[in-house]
Formats: sequence, structure tokens, C-alpha cells
Amino acid sequence: MKIHFIGIGGIGVSALAQYYLVKGHEVSGSDLALSEVTQFLNEKGIKITIGKHRTENLPKDVDLVVHSPAVQKDNPELLEARKIETERGNLQILSYPEALGELTKKYFTIAVSGTHGKSTTSSMIALVLMKAGLDPTVFVGTKLKELGGTNFRIGKSKYLVIEADEWNASFLNYWPKVIVLTSIEEEHLDYYRNLNHILKTHEEYISHLPEDGILIANRDDKNILRLKGQNSKLKFRARNYSLTQKDAKKLGQILEIPGKHNVLNALATLNVARILRISDQTSFKALSEYAGVWRRFEVKEAQANNKDFILISDYAHHPTEIEATLRATKTKFKNKKIWCVFQPHQYQRTYYLFNDFVKVFKKNAIDKLIITDIYDVAGREKKATKKQVNSERLVKKINKPKVIYLQKEKIINYLKKNLNGDEVVIIMGAGDIYKIVDEFST
Repeated sequence: MKIHFIGIGGIGVSALAQYYLVKGHEVSGSDLALSEVTQFLNEKGIKITIGKHRTENLPKDVDLVVHSPAVQKDNPELLEARKIETERGNLQILSYPEALGELTKKYFTIAVSGTHGKSTTSSMIALVLMKAGLDPTVFVGTKLKELGGTNFRIGKSKYLVIEADEWNASFLNYWPKVIVLTSIEEEHLDYYRNLNHILKTHEEYISHLPEDGILIANRDDKNILRLKGQNSKLKFRARNYSLTQKDAKKLGQILEIPGKHNVLNALATLNVARILRISDQTSFKALSEYAGVWRRFEVKEAQANNKDFILISDYAHHPTEIEATLRATKTKFKNKKIWCVFQPHQYQRTYYLFNDFVKVFKKNAIDKLIITDIYDVAGREKKATKKQVNSERLVKKINKPKVIYLQKEKIINYLKKNLNGDEVVIIMGAGDIYKIVDEFST
């Protein structure tokens, strides 16, 4: 079968492309920009066209077209696929969530959902299953060292571990046997109207569990408790985890990655393992060896002007995630000065959560905070929103002497000139700010 991916550089789409390639299909793809992901896929043997999407990118006898949810309806390749579908009648067109949803029906699927912690928790679950010899197929939303620096693993067993993203209600396409629910907060307000809309969508998602399905839910999350209280008639067996659980202390002692939020992620993983009858000995060993994933509190040694400092690359882009990362940094590096370089992610998120961003940066004492321009997410922004919010306004509202705005291209020189050595510098955001890390890593 010939399969073409529109927007193949997306972290989820790229994992699915690898899945079909390993299964023996002929895979091609296109993306607007060259990236580490597209280069990696190209090295795997996938033909990828970089640049403006064009109708000629589609193979003439293509059987399946999978597109990223961010691809617009007027995308030339998608329009061409629709035309071929009408003319031929035997071309299937699916969004990435739809295509992944079809796989969830074929496997014993463990889906990790929630506003925060999806990548870390799904990675932990995958590693525990691997350590237990259950040989899972894995789709995670970031690169994992234990998977050879990629976001995908093919297994030979019935088990499939995935991240179930709530944006655009993507997870309504999935039919898991086990759902892990880490947290629920106001997020993706470019799609959801309000928190009630988010809760109702989660209710529908959880109803996808079969009669013998299991929900593993974070009891410490107030909105999950609210969801449970409203939905007692849902047909699932629920298991709760909490920092009050007796295992929490032991996990806090053995985990290499800091923070209470990561103890919660590990507790969720432990509950999944127990459902699958994996021994605690195996689970604790796997979790103690867990080294973290790409851009989730990734600690590196760095150097500027022959002065050593610690560099942390972190994906945090929501106020709650920022809070957790800053707290974890202060806990791990108690006596060091902390600098943070933050790139807001998406104009609409910055606009809707503006006051929360201000609050989190005002509340947390940082020795220096640098905020750069908002990362423009292609296909998910509105022109009106861009006029309503920017990083300069965010800095002005935070109104603290050690908070400054800098254009991204000026950050590297600023750090080189002003770092004295022995600081901890957090490079934070879900956009392309991570590229700064490569300038300093030793």
C-alpha cells in the first residue's frame, strides 16, 4: 500500500509514518520546513518533500493519505486527495487521530491523557512494559533515549501505548482498554469554549472504555474529581492514584527526575503495571532507571566564555507546567541562581491565559527572566489575536526589574555576555527555542 503523509514532521504523524514503514508499506510525505524529525525519517528511507505543499507531491497511485490535524482544508495536497477520492473512489483520507484511532481498535490500547504529563507518563509506562517483556508498540509525543532517540517503537505483542491528545477533541477517535488521566485544566481554548466544554468532552472520551475497561485517575486533581462526581453512571472501573499513596515516598526517593508532578506520573505508571500484573520489583527498577525524555527537564552541562553553568531544556508552555518546572529546579538546585528564557507558545494560548502567565512569573522568584516573541503555530492562529497580545505586553504586566524582553536572535549573545558561571539556565517553551540549547551544550 502507498501511503502519503501531509505534515509528516509533526511528532505524532511521524510516529505513525514509521509504523507503516516498518509494516512494509511504501511511505512518502511532505512538510513545510526541514527539521530533525524530517531528516530522521528521510534517513529511514521515507521520501519527503520540503517546502510549499503541492499537488504533485502525491504519488499517482496513492492508497491512503494521512494528514496532520493542523493541515488546513484548502491545503493543495489535501484538495488533490479529495479530487482523486471522488474520481477513483478507492482512496482513503484520514486525519492523524483518525488513523491512530483505527490502530487502537486492533490492540490492547493504553491511552495517556491529560493537560500535563502525557509524554512522561506514557514513556514511563512503555519502559515498564518493555522491562517486563511485554514488548509494546509505542507512540509518544517526544523523543525517548530508550527508543533510540525517536518517538516510536514497534512491538510484537497486543499492547499499544499512546498519548491521547485533547486538542481539537482528537482523543474522541481512540478506543482504549485503559485510560490514564493525569490532569484537566483550561487549555486549548482555541477549540474549547470553557472548562465545562472540556469536562463534557472528557466524559465522552471516557465513555469509549469497554465494560471491562479501566480508568486510572489522578485523585489530587480538582477537575478530575469534579468530572468523577458528575459522571457516576459512566461504565468503567476506576482506580485512583494520589501523592498520599504509600508508594509516593519510595518513588520520590528513587526517581532521577525531580518534582512532585513526576512522582504522580510514576504513580500512574505503577497502577497500570499492577493492572497488567507486572511485579512491583520490575516496575520500581524500570522507574529508577528512567532518565527522562527530550525537553522534559533535560539537564545538560554547558559553557559560555569558558564559564560552566547548568542548562535545562524544558517543554513547559502552560502556566501550571511552568510552575512545576520552576519548583523542581529550585528543589534540585537550591543554592544556585536561576535564569529562565521563555518562549510563549501560540498567540491564542498566551491571550486566553495571559493573567495566569503573569501570576506564575510574579510569584516565582527568578534571578533573571528573558521572554522572547510568541511562537506562531501555523494553522492554529487568528490574525485578531496577534493584535491583542505580544511578549512586550507580558513583560510590562509582570513588571519586575529582572524581567526583560529580547528578540530570539539576541538571546545567545546576551547570555554569553552576562552569565558569570555556576547559574542554572532554563530554556523553556514548546516552540523552536530549544535550538539555543545546542549553542551551549558541552
